[in-house]
Amino acid sequence: MAKKNKISKIYCELNDELTYLYNTGKLYYAYRSFGAHIADGGVRFTVWAPDVNAVRVSGDFNEWDPSDDRYRLEESGTSGVYTGFIEGIGEGALYKYDIELRDGRHILKADPFAFGSELRPGTASAVADTNYRWHDSKWIKAREKAVTFNAPMNIYEVHPGSWKRHPASEEDEDGFYTYEDLAETLVPYVKEMGYTHVELMPVMEHPLDASWGYQVTGYYAPTARYGKPSGLKHLIDEFHRAGIGVILDWVPGHFCPDEQGLASFNGGYLYECEKHPDWGTYKFDFARPQVRSFLISNAMYWFSEFHADGIRVDGVSSMLYLNFGVSDPAKRKFNKFGEEGNLDAIAFLRELNETVGREIKGVFTVAEESTAWPLVTRPPEDGGLGFHYKWNMGWMNDTLEYMKQDYPFRKYHHNKLTFSMTYAYSENYILPLSHDEVVHGKASLIGRMPGDQWRQFAGIRLLSLYQMTHPGKKLNFMGYENAQFIEWREYEELQWFLLDYENHRKYHDYIKALNHLYSEHPALWANDSDWEGFRWVDADNSEQGIYSYLRLNKDKNGDSDSDETLLVVLNTDVQAYEEFTIGVPEKGFYKEIFNTDSGEFAGSGVVNTRQVRARKEPAHGMPYSITVRIPALGGCIFRKK
Repeated sequence: MAKKNKISKIYCELNDELTYLYNTGKLYYAYRSFGAHIADGGVRFTVWAPDVNAVRVSGDFNEWDPSDDRYRLEESGTSGVYTGFIEGIGEGALYKYDIELRDGRHILKADPFAFGSELRPGTASAVADTNYRWHDSKWIKAREKAVTFNAPMNIYEVHPGSWKRHPASEEDEDGFYTYEDLAETLVPYVKEMGYTHVELMPVMEHPLDASWGYQVTGYYAPTARYGKPSGLKHLIDEFHRAGIGVILDWVPGHFCPDEQGLASFNGGYLYECEKHPDWGTYKFDFARPQVRSFLISNAMYWFSEFHADGIRVDGVSSMLYLNFGVSDPAKRKFNKFGEEGNLDAIAFLRELNETVGREIKGVFTVAEESTAWPLVTRPPEDGGLGFHYKWNMGWMNDTLEYMKQDYPFRKYHHNKLTFSMTYAYSENYILPLSHDEVVHGKASLIGRMPGDQWRQFAGIRLLSLYQMTHPGKKLNFMGYENAQFIEWREYEELQWFLLDYENHRKYHDYIKALNHLYSEHPALWANDSDWEGFRWVDADNSEQGIYSYLRLNKDKNGDSDSDETLLVVLNTDVQAYEEFTIGVPEKGFYKEIFNTDSGEFAGSGVVNTRQVRARKEPAHGMPYSITVRIPALGGCIFRKK
């Protein structure tokens, strides 16, 4: 069996210098030395477990015998790092570390650096072949030169276990699509629908399906639910060959308390510093240098070995604030400056982003940060955290709060759709309508729309147009394109049967058309980070519930053919208008290029079929104006020719 081993191409033998770097928090590719690396004739195991009596490897190859000294690892000096070569085992072998504590007790732990894992409910690590032949060199080279800030970014957020499923059977009761299945089905779907990126909810190994992957036990192991690590690499490879970027959800803020994981790894607090007050998980100890080496190396692993284009860092607010989730005033803590910021976490995030930016060209990091913490997407040298993008949770909350209001009352909440422009350029934002907004009794997006079913479909179309024309990159969770009325359920596939019904099918077509429209018009994305790309026409028409604004692109390379002016008009009320006058900045012809009320999208057909010539009659502070039809609960985009 050992002769058939495929020797790991990433292995780097541990030495005194690498051990020193690991123990000082500066080993950024620790996975090349730690973990279980296949070698000629066996496997090299390396693990950090300080202040213990002994570490042995126990597995299905020795009947899980904890006292078998043939599989005992040797400590490298007094570093707490144990390593050893074991002959005769190879890919697929299941193992754990048997850690003999100072008091003589034994605990079994999965490998923190394991590249594979046993399918749940099993909890063992698995020796995995890390080799893969990539086919995305053109994508990687182009990525190195790309500037995502000035490019379209329209993200389809996916939970791989519930996008689609095979029928359950005795052999496969879950029916999960494998990574290879997703490569054959999800990739062409995302491409056809016009998304530019896909974001995969955590694919790192986790014991509980209902955690959606956010309570991790195997940070370096793609979950066995969907296959082997090579399968995930193949999936990402196929996305790249189709021109789709891949973002991976990543959870460095806390980890799962299950006994086989990182918790109490050497019998006491090692990776952790305390329990999270709300979630029952453990917070990482960012003050410990080995933890920083472990986590930054993990980010580099997904970028380097799996060719991820971005990572979305989950729960950044829970890391930044010492008192996040603390309700008892007596338990509140403060840093040396008398403030609530977690200085160790802040330093870690800055080091993470600096390291990623220095080591790998063209990739990016995204912060899920739900507060007003300043300068999240500004460089550390300017006092920022160094992320490339931040989820705009304020925009999301205000928008959904407005859209759920019944029509007579919307005029009292008018500023909820305008307030976001007061801070739209304070960070590099992504506008998220994520999985968190369609669970836990919040209702689906279409389920939040007031009125009868026609008005609900009209409302959800209007919401999507508003998102696509608002400054900032875009993210939507799977299933929204089918207008599901039920909340997302992680234990079953999306309701694809809805596409057999006309309204749902036409809404699906609508999202596809809107996605492609977004990518085709630079005015909607080329100036997402400054006021050159946006101008209000009328932000104050609360009585009629009509918003109008310009999206602009002035080509910075002097190519006038790329210059573009789009006029966006949104009517959030149930009253339609056959003649409505709107101010425009320039003379010329304006042609409607998109209308949410089009009959092809199950609308009522209040559209503008002819281009309109601007008159030199001032309106809304503009020197010219046009008069057009405006649909009820609808939106239009006009392009100046």
